[in-house]
Amino acid sequence: MSVFFGVMIPFIGTSLGAACVFLLKNEIRDGIQKALLGFASGIMVAASVWSLLIPAMDMAGAMGRLKFIPAVSGFLVGVGFILALDTFVPHQHLDSDEAEGVKKGWSRTVKLVLAVTLHNIPEGMAVGVVFAGMIADRAEITVAGAFALSIGIAVQNFPEGAIVSMPLRSEENMSRGKAFLYGAASGVVEPLAAGITIVLKDVLARVLPFLLAFAAGAMLYVVVEELIPEASQGEHSNLGTVGVMAGFLIMMILDVALG
Repeated sequence: MSVFFGVMIPFIGTSLGAACVFLLKNEIRDGIQKALLGFASGIMVAASVWSLLIPAMDMAGAMGRLKFIPAVSGFLVGVGFILALDTFVPHQHLDSDEAEGVKKGWSRTVKLVLAVTLHNIPEGMAVGVVFAGMIADRAEITVAGAFALSIGIAVQNFPEGAIVSMPLRSEENMSRGKAFLYGAASGVVEPLAAGITIVLKDVLARVLPFLLAFAAGAMLYVVVEELIPEASQGEHSNLGTVGVMAGFLIMMILDVALG
């Protein structure tokens, strides 16, 4: 039960953020949106380092000075995985008038949701891998540490849920209920990805260091390719920078205090 709740925490964060469409009348102001994007970036960077890459190298400690090999290889494959999705899956970002990926006649709404869904795949995998390591009784991953990652991702998912649902309401003239459902749906992939990883834990046990680093590489690709540029362009870029620092510190505190 605790594992199921831990896996669902990030989805709950996304859903609560999407629910902002019921509470706020207008679209999130540009400065606030940049601060929230920066905040999400900071959390993902800190989670990648403290919750994923460091445990990955600790698990490979028996390799001595070569313990970085699983982390480096997993990191590179994770980057390549998201790069491939970014290249081929049709999606569209809020600040762009043109879609990316393979050309499809899908609606802008679907492409907007897919853009956020791509972000959430590595986050779901990260939660799944960490909880799989906890179940496997790996000393490098504690119950508190697994929940710290899950809570951290939920915190950064809150603004993401709002950033999806609010523009759909204001720009696409959707009803509040439909905008909420689309916003929440963008986070469904997280518990699904986490659940699949946990189900396969026995098969994946020997490559946990690789998988932890895979999730880190995928998450950092998303941060560098999309979140930080979106938080930094135009006016109020300093708010995005402050958001990055705040998110990084909060995730670091969560990981160290709970881990």
